[in-house]
Amino acid sequence: MGDLQNGSTDSEYFSPYRSDGKLFGFVCVVTGATQPVGKAILLELAAHGAACIYACSEDSQSTYTQLADEVNKQFPKTKVIGYPYKLANEEDTLGLIDDVLNSWGRLDVWITSSGLLGPPSIADTTPADLQKCFEANSMAPFFALKYAPPAMAKTAPKGSYPNAAPKDQTYGSIIVVSSVASTYGGCWGPCLTMSSHAALGVVRAGVATLKGSGVRINCISPGQIDVGVDLKGFDMRGMSAQLPPSSLQSEEQQRKHIGLERAGLPMEIARVAGFLASGFSSYVTGANMVVDGGASVMNPLTVPI
Repeated sequence: MGDLQNGSTDSEYFSPYRSDGKLFGFVCVVTGATQPVGKAILLELAAHGAACIYACSEDSQSTYTQLADEVNKQFPKTKVIGYPYKLANEEDTLGLIDDVLNSWGRLDVWITSSGLLGPPSIADTTPADLQKCFEANSMAPFFALKYAPPAMAKTAPKGSYPNAAPKDQTYGSIIVVSSVASTYGGCWGPCLTMSSHAALGVVRAGVATLKGSGVRINCISPGQIDVGVDLKGFDMRGMSAQLPPSSLQSEEQQRKHIGLERAGLPMEIARVAGFLASGFSSYVTGANMVVDGGASVMNPLTVPI
């Protein structure tokens, strides 16, 4: 690898050595891609110049045409591939990786953003609820850690597709979008707290696991995010939504408990994901990037509902 201290490089195409941090040639996987945060991440990776993004969703009703059109309208050189994907299914994970390598010959970024809230109280929580949250919130990161790095280790010549670039150095970035419940216990119900702690555990265990592989792994822990959910259609048991909608907390409460006095936006999570995917974060691994407007610093026990 290049001597960073002396400023030399082995490859102008290898992301950590690019001064612009771009993702040209990169092939990425984003789970939860049809949810608000997932959509924002797709747009951010495309803005960085990613060649291909696999937009994965567990929702069998998902239609990817509109999502692909939305991305390609702004970034026509990024190919979006809709991919039905069962989060905690080992066979589906291996099948997805095989498809990626057979089609593109490389894999560079894997982002899991398919979290579930779970019921708000222990009385409402069943073992099945807890199992679902562990599958979505921590098993998905586990499968990414277990199976993505060998694929990320493969190098590839420059392809003929738009935004193509050769991959002549081992590189990979795994990003787990979790919640501030990854470190705090009073942000939501027990399911989210337990499974988010486990997700952060995957990231922290992953640093030693990935030692010497050239693959980094990091966590993003969002706080209150305005995901544009209509309360009439919101499942209060939390089994169909990624993050608590900001409308569950009044503007007065947001001003009181959040340092920046507002809920965050999906794009503000996506920009952190873009940073962690790119060479701008080449020396960042095992980190937990808290993106909550300062709420957990001011009052870590704030309960959205």
